[in-house]
Amino acid sequence: MNKTAFIFPGQGAQFPGMGKGFDSPVFEIAERIRPGITSLCFEGDPAELKLTKNAQPCLFLAEIAAAEALINAGVKPDMLGGFSFGEITALTVGGAFSVEDGFRVALKRGELMSESDPDTGMAAILKLPNETVEEICARHGLYPVNYNCPGQVAISGRSEALKASRPDFVAAGGRFAPLAVSGAFHSPYMNAASVGFAEFLSGQCVKTPELPVWSNLDGERYGSDVKDRMSAQINHPVRWEKLIRSMNEAGADLFIEVGPGDTLTKLGARILPDVKFIHASTPEEVAECLKERQ
Repeated sequence: MNKTAFIFPGQGAQFPGMGKGFDSPVFEIAERIRPGITSLCFEGDPAELKLTKNAQPCLFLAEIAAAEALINAGVKPDMLGGFSFGEITALTVGGAFSVEDGFRVALKRGELMSESDPDTGMAAILKLPNETVEEICARHGLYPVNYNCPGQVAISGRSEALKASRPDFVAAGGRFAPLAVSGAFHSPYMNAASVGFAEFLSGQCVKTPELPVWSNLDGERYGSDVKDRMSAQINHPVRWEKLIRSMNEAGADLFIEVGPGDTLTKLGARILPDVKFIHASTPEEVAECLKERQ
């Protein structure tokens, strides 16, 4: 044990001002590639920042900046993982590609996923066993896609099917919470994005990570099949609960959520209540993490 895991949040965690206060070269790199991206990250309109093509590259900036601050302060990860988009940041920190290439990957992923069917969406289903969620989804042509923690699964599908399914989930004793996203992520509705991402990655230099990185696909460690896993992740479920348990079994006893928000910290407390989860999204929180590890 006594190993530290960095985990990076996904889309939905973004907010204007994230990453501000960190002195990182990632902002200059990103500004050179997409002028105006730092202003969008620091002072952008929330509605504009929420757009997939903007949210993903901006999250990358905030997460990389926080990770660099932690590492420079002496808090270094033994292993890495990321929720949905956050896996791109984890792979970058793990050495699969450079920070500049990682930003380009984030841009392309966000661009491709933003081209999804506008009549699709997602919802979080709470307080029900996975099997019940899966059975109701099958009845309505929906897809269980994010296995977040015990009693919480996110689902994807057509907007009308989501609306029609709500009474069934409620009748089964669950809670139905629509998610403010612009597509049916991690479902077959992302097949075109997955194919496009695979084509893009075929021309990129992507290495086997130097640090262990755990995959959303099956909760197991990345090997040499990095490109295949990255593209398949877009249209397959996120096995987050299994991923966290696998990292803990590999020795992680301190999980640091690196980047905006504390959603993964809260999920972690439900998955492994006896393990410490903390978060670092500001310079002040980075300082607190340093104290935690001393």
